[in-house]
Amino acid sequence: MEFLVASAVGVLTATGLYLVLRLRTFPVIMGMSLLTYAVNVFLFASGRLTIGAPPILQNGVETYTDPLPQALVLTAIVISFGMTAVIVMIALGAYLGSDDDHVDDPAEDDTPQAQPQEDQA
Repeated sequence: MEFLVASAVGVLTATGLYLVLRLRTFPVIMGMSLLTYAVNVFLFASGRLTIGAPPILQNGVETYTDPLPQALVLTAIVISFGMTAVIVMIALGAYLGSDDDHVDDPAEDDTPQAQPQEDQA
């Protein structure tokens, strides 16, 4: 089970990094979301993978689930949803402002370039 969770975190991280390095805004947003999911799964798995164990210590119970990673993941999900909405709105505003969704286009210079003069000999 640990190998499966570790593989899922690795695949999500690799795919997220690949998409973040693209030059369009939509793949960058999707890559950030996948990286967020990878961190959430990593945080959740850091609390030990136990099935059917209570999150609170009780009398006579030997195993329990650590509730802290669950609380951290729940908070991270809410924050990542809000940040994804903000990033989508910023990307939409940039797209509507320039009619292009490239991430790092160089700014065009509006000053006229000096033309080289040819010798008339």
